Amino acid sequence: MQAVSEAVERVLVAAQRQDRLTVGVYESAKLMNVDPDSVVLCVLATDEEDEGDIALQIHFTLIQAFCCDNDIHILRVSGLRRLAAILGEPGPEPRDLHCLLVTNPHTDSWKSQGLAEVASYCAESRDRNQWVPFVCLQER
Repeated sequence: MQAVSEAVERVLVAAQRQDRLTVGVYESAKLMNVDPDSVVLCVLATDEEDEGDIALQIHFTLIQAFCCDNDIHILRVSGLRRLAAILGEPGPEPRDLHCLLVTNPHTDSWKSQGLAEVASYCAESRDRNQWVPFVCLQER
């Protein structure tokens, strides 16, 4: 599990550096509406305190359904503070990190070992009927 967690971190950092990361539930929904074929990974992030947020859970349900319909790998993670640190989010009020999309533009054949590892983990989880696999991002 730690290897997958580290692969997720590598993918997110690389995607951010290459401007292939969409951050936020609303921004992600807009992108998936316009160009779903460019999305290769959807990361839904929550912590325990978010479990009671009904609006967020409804958004997640809709995003998950959309990802399943469009063959987009999807992954749930916990550890929003670690996620903020990975992405270099400033201060106590970072952007909405609950939904992150990694894109792969049609004009580029971006290959990432980390992305291959995460995609493999997602596929293996689906084979075990776990449609939305879970990874915990560990504080370091």
